[in-house]
Amino acid sequence: MGMLLGATLGLGLALVWDSFWPRRPRARVTRTTWQDRVSDDLAVARWSGVTPGGLVLATAALGVVTFVLTAGLTGVLPVAAAFGLIASGLPWAVLSGTSRRRRSRLRDAWPDCVDHVASGVRAGMALPEALAQLAVRGPEELRPAFAGFAHDYRATGRFHVSLDALKERLSDPVADRLVESLRIAREVGGSDLGVVLRTLSSFLREEAHTRSEMEARQSWTVNAARLGLAAPWIVLAMLATRGDSLAAYNSTTGALVLVLGGLVSVGAYLLMMRLGRIPQAERVLR
Repeated sequence: MGMLLGATLGLGLALVWDSFWPRRPRARVTRTTWQDRVSDDLAVARWSGVTPGGLVLATAALGVVTFVLTAGLTGVLPVAAAFGLIASGLPWAVLSGTSRRRRSRLRDAWPDCVDHVASGVRAGMALPEALAQLAVRGPEELRPAFAGFAHDYRATGRFHVSLDALKERLSDPVADRLVESLRIAREVGGSDLGVVLRTLSSFLREEAHTRSEMEARQSWTVNAARLGLAAPWIVLAMLATRGDSLAAYNSTTGALVLVLGGLVSVGAYLLMMRLGRIPQAERVLR
């Protein structure tokens, strides 16, 4: 009984002691899902009408068709399966390359875009008008998105709804920062918006210059990784044109060689890309 009373007293004292220390609120962590990343890539690449689920189905269908055709031509199922997997990965590679190249162009265009908005604000233009004029005077790469904003605003007259549509259309971290800065300025007012925009423009120029230098130095690593990944399978495709050269792979040992070769190729490629990876800005203001 004495031990129980002592434990209860100790627990009570610990709770009283803990109550004197303020609790820090935990920051909410926004995690980007696979579907969010693919949706952003599709929006940046301008693959309109394509959803992540639709892309998965299309790649699976392409892999199956390639497997059937290769099996019919060569009669070697392990080789057909290998080329089916390669074909199913091609749309993802095309999407990644397209979105990466367009992000590079957008990165170069954003400083001029922010400068145009800052000039419009400094000239006394309303915020919707300052954004809508980018459809005519802004950088070529961004004009379609801001033309969509101008159309949405004329159709609805709702600035915040049009901003949300612009964010989804661009799917870019810089667009998120610009949109939220303009949203706050619209809601609370203030005379510092021009200073904020000019500071953002200067930061974006420095970031674009630094990232361009890093990508130029990284390019040899990326090209070497791609060559190392593609070379064995190009040789295998060339062997497929020489009659019975693939007969050795139509066995358990041959299939094992293909599996191990695929694992080594993909593993080495992912390792080199990981070592040479440049961190990408996350969309924290979705």
